[in-house]
Amino acid sequence: MTSTAPTKTAAERTGAHTDEAASLIGDARTRIDALDDRIIGLVQERMAVSAVIQEARITSGGRRVNLSREMDVLAHYSDALGRPGTALAMTLLELSRGRV
Repeated sequence: MTSTAPTKTAAERTGAHTDEAASLIGDARTRIDALDDRIIGLVQERMAVSAVIQEARITSGGRRVNLSREMDVLAHYSDALGRPGTALAMTLLELSRGRV
């Protein structure tokens, strides 16, 4: 079955009012998509490194989570990005902790 819906113009897809702005937005979105892919890869790498740290800590008789370290991470993100940075850091910590 073929679609009979009209194809949207670049301006309609981006919400821009000119073709020039639509082109700029399209290029910027492509760059954002690439950045998002890199960020996801870095988060996955962070999770893997965190797992190594947790395993070493647990194997040596320590606890899985080091709350003072987590507070340092929260402060670092908050200092750099403000309140949204704290939320981002909380999400990263949650992803990196694994099951507690």
